[in-house]
Amino acid sequence: MQVKSNIWFEVDGRVVLSRWRIRLLQAIEQTGSISKAADLMDVPYRRAWEKIHESEVRLGFKLVETQVGGVGGGGARLTAACIDLIQKYDTIVKGLGAVLLQRFEDTFDT
Repeated sequence: MQVKSNIWFEVDGRVVLSRWRIRLLQAIEQTGSISKAADLMDVPYRRAWEKIHESEVRLGFKLVETQVGGVGGGGARLTAACIDLIQKYDTIVKGLGAVLLQRFEDTFDT
């Protein structure tokens, strides 16, 4: 038996950041494109864009900066605020994992 957890951040009871949204944002950073990130995550572009937009509205700041296509094509990149938020999420999740594992081992005498 193993212990697992899923941590997400909410604003007013609505999700703004989760493991899935982190993976989407990291895919945007990796590919430089919301469309390519959506393909990588195997979700429609519209769903990816909606989740980003929901988070931005609820947080009150931009997570992704976009450039409209042209000769060189469009693109997307994470804002400094987004990168900071992802780092904070990672710090919290990593710290909680160790605490959760210790409690699990203590409780089940493993």
